[in-house]
Amino acid sequence: MPASHGLNRWDDHYSQKARKENYPARSVYKLQEIQQKLRLIRNGHHVLDLGCAPGAWLKYAAELTGPSGRVVGIDLKPITIPLSGHVQTYVADILNLDATISDAIGFDFHIVMSDMAPSTTGQKTVDAARSLELSQAALQIAKDRLVSGGSFICKIFQSEDFKPFAEQLKPLFHAQKIFKPQSCRKASREIYLIGYGKE
Repeated sequence: MPASHGLNRWDDHYSQKARKENYPARSVYKLQEIQQKLRLIRNGHHVLDLGCAPGAWLKYAAELTGPSGRVVGIDLKPITIPLSGHVQTYVADILNLDATISDAIGFDFHIVMSDMAPSTTGQKTVDAARSLELSQAALQIAKDRLVSGGSFICKIFQSEDFKPFAEQLKPLFHAQKIFKPQSCRKASREIYLIGYGKE
């Protein structure tokens, strides 16, 4: 069909659904699948979203926590979508958080979640190493800022580093799960590691 020439090759059912439901990215459905499976985010919870742009996970988490909750997002890019009053966002690098922002973010989160991905180079080993670096940083933040019993959701690229990283969660959480949402693109090497019941 001639009309299809102008279509973005990444524009799929989930992208169209996100636009229709007013989310800024299709990635919201990955978190939605995790939530439907594990029910980790609850009303009144405090949630920290690492790598939160363009804001799809933030918006969904804010809906789940309700106004009695607190949702905080950090990203290198500013968030431009309108968000509820109980959501705060910070432009910062989680690999190098300055003390002022670190203090402003606070502690006592029920959920720390990371959908961060590195700028990819096309070289699998380089991309996997960068993904691991972000995941390690996210895990350290989770160790420092989660309440007892809290949960950690982390995207990481599948590579030889995945198993050693997964092992690091075992002493920190009561249970862990490896999950690949159906809404992940088929060609994607991303997978989600979930730790819950922080010791």
